[in-house]
Amino acid sequence: MGSAASASTRGFRLNKPDGVLSQFTPEGRGRWLKDCIAIPDVYVAGRLDADSEGLLLLTNDGQLQAHIADPRFKMEKIYWVQVEGVPDDAALGALRQGVSLKDGLTRPARASLMLPPPALWEREPPVRVRHAIPTAWIELAIKEGRNRQVRRMTAAVGFPTLRLIRAAIGPYTLEGLAPGSNLEAEVNTG
Repeated sequence: MGSAASASTRGFRLNKPDGVLSQFTPEGRGRWLKDCIAIPDVYVAGRLDADSEGLLLLTNDGQLQAHIADPRFKMEKIYWVQVEGVPDDAALGALRQGVSLKDGLTRPARASLMLPPPALWEREPPVRVRHAIPTAWIELAIKEGRNRQVRRMTAAVGFPTLRLIRAAIGPYTLEGLAPGSNLEAEVNTG
């Protein structure tokens, strides 16, 4: 995770399950990262909401953690998003151009339908199903990280998010990680 990292710098990829908060310190009730990873003295580089799943990066190097999480360094994040309905070219085009949200216009994103949908693990609890309304999967790549941004973007173009999975952060992916599992990653920001 950093070219200037010392030999003692460690980094980990974690597949955060749905319902787990992206922090180690409990606040109220719920599940925390300490329930998924028992490695001392690591910090989360970026966050995922409790109702989002997927890739989190963790490191024991505070400067590296800040570098990975800082939007100024434009580390692209790729999300797989199950939406209600099937987005048309106009909706995908709007995502690609940038969407107007209450806190301003988003940067342009890469957006495409995922055909076929990704082969994924079952989610607990499962996503609600409406037999009269189809769902589709979008791959959405962004280089910013506003609060609940992906969910707000898909809703703004008329396709509410049902399930959200972060598949990659820069060169790091979910590959080989079951929900709740973690693997040490080579530390490299360059």
